[in-house]
Formats: sequence, structure tokens, C-alpha cells
Amino acid sequence: MAKVSIPKGTRDFSPEEVEKRNFIFNTIREVFVRYGYRPIETPTMENLSTLTGKYGEEGDKLLFKVLNNGDFLSKADEAALNNRDSNQLIASISKRGMRYDLTVPFARYVVMHQNDIAFPFKRYQIQPVWRADRPQKGRYQEFFQCDVDVVGSNSLVYEAELVQIYDEVFAKLGMDVEIKINNRKILAGIAEAAGIADQFMDMTIAIDKLDKVGLQGVQDELRKKDIPESAIATISKILEVKSLGDLKPHFANSPSGQKGIEELETVYEYFDASQAANEVNFDITLARGLNYYTGCIFEVKAKNVQMGSIGGGGRYDDLTSIFGLKDVSGVGVSFGAERIYDVMEELKLFPEQTGTSLKVLFIAFDEASHRYAFRCLNKVRAAGINSELYPEPVKIQKQMKYANARQVPYVVLIGTNEVDSGLLSFKNMESGEQEKLTLDQIIGKIK
Repeated sequence: MAKVSIPKGTRDFSPEEVEKRNFIFNTIREVFVRYGYRPIETPTMENLSTLTGKYGEEGDKLLFKVLNNGDFLSKADEAALNNRDSNQLIASISKRGMRYDLTVPFARYVVMHQNDIAFPFKRYQIQPVWRADRPQKGRYQEFFQCDVDVVGSNSLVYEAELVQIYDEVFAKLGMDVEIKINNRKILAGIAEAAGIADQFMDMTIAIDKLDKVGLQGVQDELRKKDIPESAIATISKILEVKSLGDLKPHFANSPSGQKGIEELETVYEYFDASQAANEVNFDITLARGLNYYTGCIFEVKAKNVQMGSIGGGGRYDDLTSIFGLKDVSGVGVSFGAERIYDVMEELKLFPEQTGTSLKVLFIAFDEASHRYAFRCLNKVRAAGINSELYPEPVKIQKQMKYANARQVPYVVLIGTNEVDSGLLSFKNMESGEQEKLTLDQIIGKIK
């Protein structure tokens, strides 16, 4: 018999795990809706032409490609096939790919539906994405993102609002996090100050690896890109700056850098970081390697646990222009649901009972009691209580074993005496206390 397995980088989730994940999704969704964002959904697959070129060279390598339908080799590029040139071959055998994130599909959506939506358009989206990355702790090939974006406005009030959303969601989840903020214009200012404006992307890709490889590793990456030692020294010095005030002298001759500082100061004027439940800090080393960011950028790190970023995003002024719609600025952030789950599980932050947990199990002693219990069950469910009836009036031990396996907090036991008197045996499974109550009293007690 063949060994059964699932693709690497993917996971099954038990009912208990799904309930916990839904607790995260529902908490995030509730905040999104309260801030005026509306839901959309986009297809699992997008045209590769939509996806490629939007995430940088490294991001493009992580795209999952989908083979064309039917005999895909019949139209394959023979020269590429014979030369075993996979990059050249892809164009002839694959026209679709699995979405890498939710932001690029959202930009495509805005362009296609621009006549049907009112700007500024505020949307949220909670769906899975796929990346052909090497699986490791906190990193999967299939994972959910919870995105919130607004397009059609340049106002920095939205940057402040997104910081508020991050702060509020993580406070509701009971997580202690650091919310980092920077601006891509500040990074452009670093490149200008170092005299390598034409190598801006090489610099940001290197800086984005700082957490993984350290400053020495970043310097080595810069050397690989033939960036001069004098520029590397300037970059290293600026990366040590901790405050916007200390940064200003370095950007005396950099309009981009000055603009980035101005934008961040405006965000701080809207959002009072001292009132936040979590730390909100300027971090000049924050780069966010994706090509499409143009302004403020964000990243969230969990405290008290070893884990990569659990959220990130930023301003993208030019993304929709790639699809033909110019002068539509956008800004958004994403919550990394899988990593948030792992952090909450490790720190034991989930509530003991989620809103979808089974609250009460009905147990019957015989066939007549079973039918009576079913009628009681309907009334309990109508009261909004999650409840279940064991399917057969088998031995009580077997039914109680099921109750324990489901970790149900209450059990109602019904036999002939209960049917005749209308007083049902109500048992608290945690304390072991048992009492006789009417069905209405049971409903009141559970609620």
C-alpha cells in the first residue's frame, strides 16, 4: 500500500486547530469591518503575466506555475525543451500561476472593476496564498494572509489607521508585539547619500536580509553587487541611526530622504504611539524587499518567541499603473495568520473555549428518552447554544467517553425519570457537580 502524504510546506488542521484559526480570522475581520473595510475575494490562480515582475527577481522564482490544460507539451518551445532551459520553456507550457500574495491580485481587481467601485476603496481579504519557499519554522508553502488595503488616496491618515489596526488586533489576540515603521523614500535617501542611487534595489535587497545575516552579512551582499567600499561605509553608518531627528543631517542633499522623513513625521502626528497597547518604533533597517513599495512600510514582530515577521505592508503608488490605471495610490498591510497561530499556540494565548466550541452534549438512556432528548436539543440550538445529541442510546460509559473526548463543558442526561418529571440531569464536566433542572433553566445557566 502506497504511503499517504501531503505536499511539503502544507498542513492538515484538526477541528480544534480550525476553531483556533477561526478565532484569529474572526478577531481580525471584526476590526477590519469596524474601520470601514469591505470584503472581496480573488481566484486561486492568476495569469502569470499578472504575477511576474511584481515581486522582484527572487520573488518570481517562488511562484508556483500551473501547467496548461491537455497535452501541454504539444505546444512547448522545442528549442527550450531540447536545451533543458526551464525559464524559456515556462512561457510555452504555463500561462497561469498560484497567487503569491493578495496585493497584486487586488491591484488587478481594482483595474478591472474601476468603474464599479467608489474611491477611496477600502477592502479586506482573507484567503490562502502559495510560495515555493523552503519550509521551516513559521514558513510554509501554503498559508493564509489577512490583508487590508485602501486605494485611491494619497492621505497619510491611512498609514496611521493601519498602525492602529495592527495595534488593536494584536491587543485583542493578547499578543505582545513590536510594530516597526520606515519609509522607502528614506531608503532611497540612503542610496543617494551613499552615491549609489542607480543601485537602490541591490541595496534594499541586501538590507532586507539584515535580521538573518547581520550587518557583516549585509556588507558582504553589497560587495557582491560591486558597491564601492566608501558607499558601504556610508550605508553602515546611516543604518545605526535610531531616530528621525538624528537622520536629517545625513539627508541634507537628498530630496527623497527628506520627503521620507516628512511623511513619517506626519504619520506620527496622526498616530500617538504613546497611547498604543504595543510598541511602535521607527526602524531605519526595515526594507521590505518587494519592488512595489514606494512610501511608508511596516513590519510586525512578536515578542517572547523566536519567529519571523507576523505582519507587514506599505504604500504602493505605482502598482495599478502596471495594469494600465495610472495615478491611483494604495497602502495596505497583511497579517501572517500561520505565524500568528504558531506564536499563540507556543505562548498558550488561545481561549479555552472558542465561540464555535460544543457547549453541551445530550445523553439518553433508552430509545424513548433519545427521541425526547432530540426535541430538547432543537430548543437549545434555537437559543443559540452549540449542542449535540449522542446518536444512539448506548452504554453511558461510551457516551461519557465521547463527551470527554470532545471536551464538552456540560452534559444533560435523560432517562425515564427525566422524561416524566421534566427535570433533566445537568452535569458540569469540570467540577463534577450534577443537579436537576428544567430545560429553560439549563438554557439560562449555559447562556
